[in-house]
Amino acid sequence: MVALVVSDLHVDATRPEIAQQFCDFLAGEARTAAALYVLGDLFEAWVGDDDPDPHRRAAARALGALSARGTALYFMHGNRDFLLGERFCEMTGGKLLVDPTLVERHGRRVLLTHGDALCIDDAPYQRLRALVREPRWQRQFLALSVTQREMLAEEARAGSKAHTAGQIPMLMDVNAGAVAHAFRDAGVETILHGHTHRPGVYAHAVDGTPRTRIVTGDWYTQGSLLSWDDGGLRLEALPRA
Repeated sequence: MVALVVSDLHVDATRPEIAQQFCDFLAGEARTAAALYVLGDLFEAWVGDDDPDPHRRAAARALGALSARGTALYFMHGNRDFLLGERFCEMTGGKLLVDPTLVERHGRRVLLTHGDALCIDDAPYQRLRALVREPRWQRQFLALSVTQREMLAEEARAGSKAHTAGQIPMLMDVNAGAVAHAFRDAGVETILHGHTHRPGVYAHAVDGTPRTRIVTGDWYTQGSLLSWDDGGLRLEALPRA
């Protein structure tokens, strides 16, 4: 049976059309899948498993309905939803994966990662990434009220937009050396990730051996999906009605 992979939906109240398309997808095409992998940034922000945003909660309920029908759900933290925790997994019936994770299906081994760890040329972001993944920082943040966390998340999004606007685009893409290291370290021919919002199939040569990097896209204007079955891995666009 097919496995499906998505990333970078950025669901929240500011983009209700994404939440609607994703819920429709979960109630439709995804129901035939053996597994659904979400490689980070399912949500624009996630301030903790008590996050009250109705669009994000609706997406979580739709995921729970899918897993109840027998589709295995796997989630990976992104740079926007790194606070997804055990209660979220209980809500949805899914499992959190470490980043990166090696997965073997249909006779093929693929390294799954959100992708932000490969963007090492953006040094300020990498320092922030390391900070917010510290257990102590997360405990302190989650101890705040929901309102306080939402205010801080909004400030962080504004800061992220300002930082991104001032960066050279290539600095926010993956670093070739980091990609080569990931290929060598995992011993795979294929890496699959999101994060960069640059969907496509990219050819690499590592130590004289051809390798493939596949990038899933965001859902801002249409859905982006990877299907993985006996025929291989295929990127697909999901037009929005």
